[in-house]
Amino acid sequence: MFPTILVRRLGAAINAERHEVGPALAGFALFFCLFSGYFMLRPIRESMGIMAGVENLQWLFTATFVVMLVAVPLFAWLSSRVPRIHFVSWVYGFFCLNLLAFAVLFQLSDDSVWLARVFYVWISVYNLFVVSVAWSLMADVFDSQQAKRLFAFIAAGASVGGLVGPAISALLVGVVGESGLVLLAGVLLGIALALKAPLMCWREVGGAGRPGAVKAESSRKPVAGNPFSGLTRVLQSPYLLAIAAFVVLLATVTTFLYFEQARLVAERFPDRDAQIRVFGIIDVIVQAGALLSQVFITGRIAQKLGVRVLLAIVPLLVCVGFIGLALAPTFAMLAALMIVRRIGEYAFVRPGREMLFAPLDAESKYKAKNFIDTVVYRAGDALSGWVKSFLDLLGQGAVLVALVGAGCALVWSALGWYLGRRADEMSASDATEEKGGRRQGLAGR
Repeated sequence: MFPTILVRRLGAAINAERHEVGPALAGFALFFCLFSGYFMLRPIRESMGIMAGVENLQWLFTATFVVMLVAVPLFAWLSSRVPRIHFVSWVYGFFCLNLLAFAVLFQLSDDSVWLARVFYVWISVYNLFVVSVAWSLMADVFDSQQAKRLFAFIAAGASVGGLVGPAISALLVGVVGESGLVLLAGVLLGIALALKAPLMCWREVGGAGRPGAVKAESSRKPVAGNPFSGLTRVLQSPYLLAIAAFVVLLATVTTFLYFEQARLVAERFPDRDAQIRVFGIIDVIVQAGALLSQVFITGRIAQKLGVRVLLAIVPLLVCVGFIGLALAPTFAMLAALMIVRRIGEYAFVRPGREMLFAPLDAESKYKAKNFIDTVVYRAGDALSGWVKSFLDLLGQGAVLVALVGAGCALVWSALGWYLGRRADEMSASDATEEKGGRRQGLAGR
């Protein structure tokens, strides 16, 4: 039990009320474990993408999308049969077993091109699923007002994990090898799973499931709907369709920059261990910048200026960066733009994107959200990968790619402003409704 004065000061620092400090710290720790594990694996994934052939990346993106098409209905089917309070345990337990299997395979054969391709596709699926499920959990535990105040701090756990993970990868890859890093990532995922239980317990007394909360739903029931209700939910809702379009534009901008990064790193750093270290160093820089922004800026912007500012400002900066890349298509400019985009995504876009789901019902938070985070995101990856390959065939170099990217970023910014404004309006409406309910309850006494 924290001393009262420490809880009060910590709550003021992270913009949390006294009873929210414990759950906020649990959420922070959960994301720290997830992202420490993932960012230990990310440099391995990048090196294996290069090992499988930079010219084949669009095929790996397409394979990832196909796997998503199979996995998402299975995910939705499971969520319709397992109570939400146990659902995360099933998903994370399955991926822990997967990590154990890959640790064994890397120990037996770490130079197989086909193993590299399978791992690349699998880790791309793994990342989106475990992170999407974690944010679904957070949107289920905290209401929309709590989300505005706390999601930035919780996301800071991801940034701290993003600092620790690549540092561990760079330091230990020569000692424990790839199999050891994969096994350690499995242990961290197990710790994240253990943190789920106290969060779901607190939800019923102080979070989105507390008595009198707006749109409170029992966590002891499965999510309503069928294996394809995530898709139908998105198609029936203009708001969810707009979120899907936002994610496609995000994936397009990310893919354009990612392909250029892979090509340049492959040219400049032919050694595999060197590639892992380079990607790890870039990740450390990005996570440090994201952490500072999340702790000191993001939550306060969301609370004072609204979600719309979080979702619009980064695409505008990326648009300016693409124009700069068109004027000076150098590695330094590309690296700077890549770092700015990733810091902006982790510190502003991702927390803001998750705030869009906080006012919605459980089916939207779990099934529609997962469909958007996985199938739609990877569809955007696959499509933009082939578009990037087509642009390369035109022989205009980075200039044409940068101009197309600038146009996509501009539309992305406008859509972010629209979605953020809608989320701010729904959040304000829920807060008014809950206050009205409390007044009626007091009058009834």
